[in-house]
Amino acid sequence: MEARVMALVTLLVCLCRAAQLRLCADGGANRLYDEMPGLLADEDGNDVRNRYKPDAVKGDMDSVRTEVLEFYSNLGTKIVDESHDQDTTDLHKCIAFIRDFTPDLDKSNLCILVAGALGGRFDHEVGNINVLYRFSTMRIILLSDDCLIHLLPRTHHHEIHIQSSVEGPHCGLVPIGTPSGSTTTTGLQWDLNDTEMKFGGLVSTSNIVKGDKITVQSDSDLLWTISIKKV
Repeated sequence: MEARVMALVTLLVCLCRAAQLRLCADGGANRLYDEMPGLLADEDGNDVRNRYKPDAVKGDMDSVRTEVLEFYSNLGTKIVDESHDQDTTDLHKCIAFIRDFTPDLDKSNLCILVAGALGGRFDHEVGNINVLYRFSTMRIILLSDDCLIHLLPRTHHHEIHIQSSVEGPHCGLVPIGTPSGSTTTTGLQWDLNDTEMKFGGLVSTSNIVKGDKITVQSDSDLLWTISIKKV
């Protein structure tokens, strides 16, 4: 098995074992069902599916296959059909499920990793980014093969600790929703110093991390993105 695929398998296995709650957003259950056995090809496919089943499948159920729902339902997975709600995305529904599943927990202590959130249809990507803003008090990280994205709320001074073995050096700070009248950073090759950023003006893309800690202070919410290294 090539090194990059092996690293992906290791990551998925570690995440599944460490996660307190494992959700599939609608058709994401198809991906888990179809692809997880292939990543552990030396094991029986159904044994792999049994071991790495989701705790819940939630969404409007317009993408997930019937046989996949039946398979996971028979294993005890909770199926939450919210096809009546067409005003929110499947990811929004899943994040709300996590929020309501942990009513007494300080939401700032949560870390929600969303795999497969980027790439594909642009409107889906925008919808997933919108979820970061709608649940801005929760730490949600959108992951792809190439990068990660999370929100930096304007209410905090942010310290971002860089894991240089797996991420960087390319990064960006993007003001989506409202312009930033003032953003200041440290630790970047091209630091911002009380800089205005907006669409139609300056946006800090293709920047470079220079150390193991970045600081960001802004008067508006910003998206932080950083590249993920190919293993």
